[in-house]
Amino acid sequence: MDSVNKQMDSSKYVRYTPEQVEALERVYTECPKPSSLRRQQLIRECPILSNIEPKQIKVWFQNRRCREKQRKEASRLQTVNRKLTAMNKLLMEENDRLQKQVSHLVYENGYMRQQLQSASGTTTDNSCESVVMSGQQQQQQNPTPQHPQRDANNPAGLLAIAEETLAEFLSKATGTAVDWVQMIGMKPGPDSIGIVAVSRNCSGVAARACGLVSLEPTKVAEILKERLSWFRDCRSIDVLSAIPTGNGGTIELIYMQTYAPTTLAAARDFWTLRYTTSLEDGSLVICERSLTSSTGGPAGPPTTSFVRAEVLPSGYLIRPCEGGGSIIHIVDHVDLDAWSVPEVLRPLYESSKILAQKMTVAALRHIRQIAQESSGEIQYGGGRQPAVLRTFSQRLCRGFNDAVNGFADDGWSLMGSDGVEDVTIMINSSPNKFLGSQYSTSMFSTFGGGVLCAKASMLLQNVPPALLVRFLREHRSEWADYGVDAYSAACLKASPYAVPCARPGGFPGSQVILPLAHTVEHEEFLEVVRLEGHAFSPEDVALARDMYLLQLCSGVDENAVGACAQLVFAPIDESFADDAPLLPSGFRVIPLDPKPDGPAATRTLDLASTLEVGAGGARPAGEADLNGYNLRSVLTIAFQFTFESHLRDNVAAMARQYVRSVVGSVQRVAMAISPSRLSSHMGPKPLPGSPEALTLARWICRSYRIHTGGELFRVESQASDAILKQLWLHSDAILCCSVKTNASPVFTFANQAGLDMLETTLVALQDIMLDKILDEAGRKILCSEFSKIMQQGFAYLPAGICLSSMGRPVSYEQAIAWKVLNDDDSNHCLAFMFLNWSFV
Repeated sequence: MDSVNKQMDSSKYVRYTPEQVEALERVYTECPKPSSLRRQQLIRECPILSNIEPKQIKVWFQNRRCREKQRKEASRLQTVNRKLTAMNKLLMEENDRLQKQVSHLVYENGYMRQQLQSASGTTTDNSCESVVMSGQQQQQQNPTPQHPQRDANNPAGLLAIAEETLAEFLSKATGTAVDWVQMIGMKPGPDSIGIVAVSRNCSGVAARACGLVSLEPTKVAEILKERLSWFRDCRSIDVLSAIPTGNGGTIELIYMQTYAPTTLAAARDFWTLRYTTSLEDGSLVICERSLTSSTGGPAGPPTTSFVRAEVLPSGYLIRPCEGGGSIIHIVDHVDLDAWSVPEVLRPLYESSKILAQKMTVAALRHIRQIAQESSGEIQYGGGRQPAVLRTFSQRLCRGFNDAVNGFADDGWSLMGSDGVEDVTIMINSSPNKFLGSQYSTSMFSTFGGGVLCAKASMLLQNVPPALLVRFLREHRSEWADYGVDAYSAACLKASPYAVPCARPGGFPGSQVILPLAHTVEHEEFLEVVRLEGHAFSPEDVALARDMYLLQLCSGVDENAVGACAQLVFAPIDESFADDAPLLPSGFRVIPLDPKPDGPAATRTLDLASTLEVGAGGARPAGEADLNGYNLRSVLTIAFQFTFESHLRDNVAAMARQYVRSVVGSVQRVAMAISPSRLSSHMGPKPLPGSPEALTLARWICRSYRIHTGGELFRVESQASDAILKQLWLHSDAILCCSVKTNASPVFTFANQAGLDMLETTLVALQDIMLDKILDEAGRKILCSEFSKIMQQGFAYLPAGICLSSMGRPVSYEQAIAWKVLNDDDSNHCLAFMFLNWSFV
């Protein structure tokens, strides 16, 4: 009986005094699960606990751990519930907006049908275009007058522009001012990035995102305004003046410079007004637009080395959430002046999907990243703070962008070429320009010297950017030269090695990739690459040491629409200090949409063409295929090296040869991993199937036979489609160009080999002139032989070099030119055949 009473006594509830609880809590914070020895020690050290049995103290710690676990779980569930409530609110608002958009489109559709019926029944002044434009104006009209009377050079005038910008931005962010189409693969949900949409049928390119982040609105606004930290294409952003407004807001006049993504087009700059204010419901708004002659306002800084682009009303709406956090609406709407770039690159400047990835989604991802870092959800190894690792990523990207762009105000100047313009060499002998940003004084020899950059851009066909960059990252030995890597690593030492001779297929060192950090959605990786050294001859023992690269890899998700894939790396030494100098090199692959954001974008205003084709409004299959038959992308390569002044020319020769060998390796890799070679269902480019193409093929072969007395190829069938097929698949490049006495000959047709040689498509071909692809020697020979071609009907031209539309040199063993006659024996065009051509 006594033993039972003792058990009951030991298990009965013990009431602790506040002092006893405080003593137990102190121990709990240090050690939530103390051993029996630690518990006994606790009783000895704390006299106030002497009346409590060790078993009771054990039960207290068990209960305390259980309460902690329950509190954490309850807190987590509350957070998830708040997220779901906020996301539900966002989805309901989005649903309301979409319903308004549907009603608007139904009304507009009915209006257009009515106009078309009346137009077909009677002759009116309304052309098809004006009918569509009237509908567009209704959709795109501004909520404020177009040209308010104001003096935009004083604060009141600037406030009028600011208020107009605010109204237009809100109509895009939460209204129906832009026809938004949701981006594929961006599903809303508690853990998703949010809802992402791109514009359809509006001037310029636009993207919109709304999402949820666990940061307060003021913190979100602060991050978004610091554009240099998250917009990788931003080179500089300067607030030239800030004016407080009477309503507690701020107007800022901002000049921003951005980098060009490739070496093939000029960079863009912007002169804008930014307005920060609060709405009645407590939301924060930051909206922005360009100041132009039509908006008024002070003129911006003069453009040097940049093309002035325009920001149409854009910005951020940041609304506080119940229980903490914010709902963000982002709108980016810009006109990048696509007409000022070569046609082959225009899709980069006309794609809302690329804008969405580069700016809109990048901003949202950056905020989510910081939110998760500040909440302690992300833990990185290596003993470094997330902010330090993020700075490394930014420095790698920025250094690579500086190399690709080579701005004169950074000290870059062009070095004379060796006559072949495929690789550009730039020199920077002004290290002072870089101090405190990318490089350090230790990288520049006491003998004088600087940084040299060798770079090239080229068009790739049928290679997914993500796949190519993943291959380049995982199989470095396929393209890199160990000797060049050793030279780059030596720039971190006091005494650099001698300049290596770049040799394709130099002895490869195996690489080990050590992960450092990655972003929330794994779209970007920061890692250290260890290149293991191997000596393969006695004189190379000095090179047989491990080398290290800091590497940034992004865009390797094949499902990301419009994403640019990039691999950038820089040599680092073993210490890997936080302020380590970085000299980044690498690859960037940007997808080119075959058509800007789908067929509707280019065809909506072209009513006449849809009426010609028929009620269905479909384009002829041939035309659609020719414009979008394959996946194209632009590859930009840039490698940077330090040099001592007396070795400058040697380093330049090495760099040029190395980049050419890397280009050759990448082309081989691209051909090997091209899906069209991997899968049988993707055949070669489809034939142009129009009657005109069939007739032209017959004329080309017949004229060749008449003039030269030989056959262009052995014809198995006289049927026009059989002739066209053989011409299309002929291994030599066959091209036709117009013959006009008062204008330069322009290409009108090319077979598959001809398109490959010029790195173009049948549609883009018509913008290429004959004299632009021939080098000076080729032009002189053609001029001297032209009269012979016109009199005799043909001529043989000697071996030479011509240029593709991307500026790459192409060698050929011989060319034949002949007149193509039509059925009436009149001159129709001039044909050229380039025999045994290949890229140099």
